Amino acid sequence: MLKHRGFPGRYPGTDFQFTIRRANPRGVTPLERRERFRDRKSLDKRIDAAFMTALWEQFGEEPFERGNLDAGRLSWLFGREVIPAEDPFDPTSYDALLQIDVSAARAAFPEVFEGE
Repeated sequence: MLKHRGFPGRYPGTDFQFTIRRANPRGVTPLERRERFRDRKSLDKRIDAAFMTALWEQFGEEPFERGNLDAGRLSWLFGREVIPAEDPFDPTSYDALLQIDVSAARAAFPEVFEGE
């Protein structure tokens, strides 16, 4: 499992993690699209925006390996702002390639892309 050096481990001041320390010995947690409903807490929305900011600053438009990125956090963006970058895509692989869908990310998180 690739460890993304320099990527924030969690949202500052909370226990909401962005990365995992080690591979799950019971198997890889699959990526799946989670619905974001309009009544989500503002903290959840800020965490999603912070995670998207970290992804954008680390990878930009280039494909990236899932590696040690947290599956739960990725699943909130998966299928919308973060899409598979390979076909066929294995949602249960740490080696799976992902990519930011820039147009969808700009629409959902305009604050991340301000000043560009």
